[in-house]
Amino acid sequence: MKSSSQRFVSLQDAADTLGVHYMTAYRYMRHGRLVAHKEGGIWKVAAEELQRFQDERSDSKEPPTHLVRKRQIGRAAPWCNRLEACLLVGDAAGAWSVLEAAIDSGREFEEVYLDVLSPAMVTIGERWHAGKLDVYLEHRATVIATRLVARLGAKSAHRGRSRGTVLLGALSGELHSLAISILADVVRLARFEVHDLGADLPSESFLSAVRHYDEILAVGISVNSVESRPIVSNLIKKLRDVINEDVWVFVGGRAIARQSDAHDLGADEWALDARSFVASLDLIVQTRNKVTSNKAIRKQGSTS
Repeated sequence: MKSSSQRFVSLQDAADTLGVHYMTAYRYMRHGRLVAHKEGGIWKVAAEELQRFQDERSDSKEPPTHLVRKRQIGRAAPWCNRLEACLLVGDAAGAWSVLEAAIDSGREFEEVYLDVLSPAMVTIGERWHAGKLDVYLEHRATVIATRLVARLGAKSAHRGRSRGTVLLGALSGELHSLAISILADVVRLARFEVHDLGADLPSESFLSAVRHYDEILAVGISVNSVESRPIVSNLIKKLRDVINEDVWVFVGGRAIARQSDAHDLGADEWALDARSFVASLDLIVQTRNKVTSNKAIRKQGSTS
């Protein structure tokens, strides 16, 4: 939020101070490197922000651009901080430009989701929880982030044969769906078919969804509130009556701090984060393929 004691300059003045063309300064802003806000149709930059940017450029030890590969420079860039800055000022176009720049620099889609977008939102959430941000700023950032996930999902769609079906969701009282959407896309990138059931879903509806799909590989339940744990435990008990024995049930989220918490709820496994969840799914598929292969070999041997 802007302070009345702050001094601001126009983006053109900022460009002049930096010794660059206006459009170069505009690109800095759109990529989240230079934070600005629009006032009366004019982009303005806080004097202290301009000084920060100048200091950052002066302290940079990077050699000239033509001597360094784009990928090397881009991967070292503080994309998460730039994205957070755009989200906090409500700059949706700038936020998307940051993600595009990160992708163009060589970042994998998984990295953009987990090392850029997710940490930015976690930091914003923590600042709101600590009373350092008004709730409307956190809500606005979440809305923008949700749109970013939708655009990323369209760009990162993975074609090819599915490695298995995964259901993800959160039960009644769990209101945060953004993390589930991000997880769903990361799992899709690993070539799994994912059905994202969203948040605040009644247990019976969750069960109906599970009954609807055939040959499910795994079910993942997000648990961010301790109060939700009894409901989740009850759901898992009911799940056991409608799924095959080889379907894995995972739980994860802020309310699940360790493996024993997951087991106490009746789950098979704890999903510490998106990467560990995908790694567990990979292991399940590898184990199943090995068992299937061994059965085929034994069958072939018995008929020869």
